[in-house]
Amino acid sequence: MSTLISPPELAAAIEAGTIRVLDVQYSLAGDGPALYAAAHVPGAPHLDLDAVLAGPAGAGGRHPLPEPSVMQAGLRALGVNDGDAIVVYDQSTSLAAARAWWTLRWVGVTEVRVLDGGLAAWRAFGAEVTSEVPRPTPGTVTVRPGSVPVLDAEGAARTGADGILLDSRAGERFRGETEPIDPVAGHIPGARNAPMADQLEADGRFRSSDELRAYFGGLGVDGSAEVGTYCGSGVTASHTALALHLAGFEATPYIGSWSHWITDPERPVATGPAEG
Repeated sequence: MSTLISPPELAAAIEAGTIRVLDVQYSLAGDGPALYAAAHVPGAPHLDLDAVLAGPAGAGGRHPLPEPSVMQAGLRALGVNDGDAIVVYDQSTSLAAARAWWTLRWVGVTEVRVLDGGLAAWRAFGAEVTSEVPRPTPGTVTVRPGSVPVLDAEGAARTGADGILLDSRAGERFRGETEPIDPVAGHIPGARNAPMADQLEADGRFRSSDELRAYFGGLGVDGSAEVGTYCGSGVTASHTALALHLAGFEATPYIGSWSHWITDPERPVATGPAEG
């Protein structure tokens, strides 16, 4: 079964009652709840990225790992039970949905799929949306943090030196030409640039698995070396980890990412194109 699900497949699963759908609409402006309030898949409660899928911004970066107890409470409030098959979606690009996909797996929720193309694809299919907020029965899920690996700063440095470390940010941020969010510009030494936009079609859907395999192959990914991903704060890094998964490769994200890397002035910073 593919990690992605299409709108027709989702509609059939909802009709059959075999899936739990979670809305993860999100933007850096923090207006995910407003986007959800305007329109969402009927019956889908909102999974707040900032409140549930990440801890408070600080020394761990802008979107560090959440406290397991907070995530468990957040998922239970949305009606999630152990063994549930879950579909997550956001507006269109699966940026936030991929963070949900990875973080749910990190706490041991294994049956997670992503609606390819998000709410935009759902609407294009002609499916109904609503502004009505559901009231799910509280769930009983028990989280098991650490169910998939995560890189820390040392692990990211090691992967950049001995494996393949992919930076998901736009090229100008990777090269250090501009940095609109974090106080230091540049990238982790040894990293290679894999902008998220290169992994998507124009409508926000993922490129085909064959296209993704060829794309990552061009960056040296062939299954023979450890692969890590990072970005500004660990959200886009999760998206690239999902794209790699779709291509048949497993990668470990550095969730602290650049916003954590630069908290230690002793860590080196590279600028310009990727070395080599």
